[in-house]
Amino acid sequence: MKNAQLIFLLLAGILSGCLGYKELPVEYDYSYKGQFKKYRTFEIMKPVGVNDETMINEQIETAIVSRMKFLGYRQTANKPHLLVNFKLFEDSLGFTGYAQPEIEEWIKTQNENLSYDRKKFDLSTGTLLIQFFDRRQNRSVWQGYATTLYGKIDYTNQRHLRNAVISILDKYRFWAEGFMEGTASTETDL
Repeated sequence: MKNAQLIFLLLAGILSGCLGYKELPVEYDYSYKGQFKKYRTFEIMKPVGVNDETMINEQIETAIVSRMKFLGYRQTANKPHLLVNFKLFEDSLGFTGYAQPEIEEWIKTQNENLSYDRKKFDLSTGTLLIQFFDRRQNRSVWQGYATTLYGKIDYTNQRHLRNAVISILDKYRFWAEGFMEGTASTETDL
């Protein structure tokens, strides 16, 4: 009887966690110069000399760090491969993205000669943008943005913020180099 109750409570906890997650509409684009299978380390970029609350949020940082570590990336301040930046947009905005092949399809050929077809987005109130910069190339290599179609993201609600980060980073599906083989290198520079 105790085992049945324990199993029931465990299942109820798992289901309630799933029910609290609402996937948001997400778009993403990427650079054909990205070395997505070779990154191992990351760090969260912090704005310097600017107190911009739309770029500083402990809940978002925690969710990003958690997701990156889940994918096998190691957080380091010493020459990280990826610098992760985010920005919250409280108002609606027009945004330029790119119509590209799905990143999983592109990675099979890694054709750098494809064109970037601009695509305009009218993003609703309450948008979260997350960008990955390749430190060595000094360029943005991936960006994802989530918004709600039926209202804004409540930036004071921890669950809304976590859901937005999860929705975006679910589109970035690359394990850290060597993580799946269990041989992740400790070297911090490519």
